[in-house]
Amino acid sequence: MDAIVLAGGTIEPTEPLFELYGETSKALIPIAGRPMVQWVIDALSASQRVDRIVLIGLEPNAGLQSAKEMDCLADNHGILANARAGLEQIRLNRPDSQRVLLASCDIPAITPEIVDWRIEAANQADADLDYAVVSRQVMEQRFPSSRRSFLRIRGGEYCGGDLNVVRIGLVAREELWDKLIAARKNVLRQASLLGWDLLLLTLTRMLTLESAERKVSKRLQLKGRATVSPFAELAMDADKPEQLLLLEGDLSRRAVAA
Repeated sequence: MDAIVLAGGTIEPTEPLFELYGETSKALIPIAGRPMVQWVIDALSASQRVDRIVLIGLEPNAGLQSAKEMDCLADNHGILANARAGLEQIRLNRPDSQRVLLASCDIPAITPEIVDWRIEAANQADADLDYAVVSRQVMEQRFPSSRRSFLRIRGGEYCGGDLNVVRIGLVAREELWDKLIAARKNVLRQASLLGWDLLLLTLTRMLTLESAERKVSKRLQLKGRATVSPFAELAMDADKPEQLLLLEGDLSRRAVAA
């Protein structure tokens, strides 16, 4: 499976990291001696399940290295727009590809073993959209001070992961992408897109992962899958200074051990 790394955009004034780094590329923030995104690229490069990498949002001269073939694409100024551009690139280069691994640039704690597990789990599910979630118990056992936000539903509390799998054929559904992009930062549009009944079930804690899969799949007319990950690392992103400090310590210890 090919992998797309979403590394576009700069830190905005409203984000917690702005006071430390200003309007700079989040992907290039140094952690334990390497740019944040380099840790992600290293995990993908050492994976037995990843063929090629498409890096979106950074120039080829950013100084990043990959043991596997890596294409660099310009920033399309938006997460979903970048994801779509990456899917189109892979569809053009490898028409026989079926699905792709989407990775954000700010999950530097992932390992090649986690990447291999993620792809194998997605292959077994064979969904159009395979979304990883991590339970509060798993997250807080691995990263007790992560300060992640969790959605409480019937059966547990979960946070979303940033290592997901998408069927490449979805790139042809322009109407779906337009709606997803329009709804990304608008709660009312999200509710309208996914269904008010889904929002109500979430608020009343009557929603389960299984019912969410069915409802989202029906609403978006695709086969959706929520994969519960035993690895907290794929959901441990660096959005706040304390999370960055946590990852700095964790990866520094890993580098010493290596």
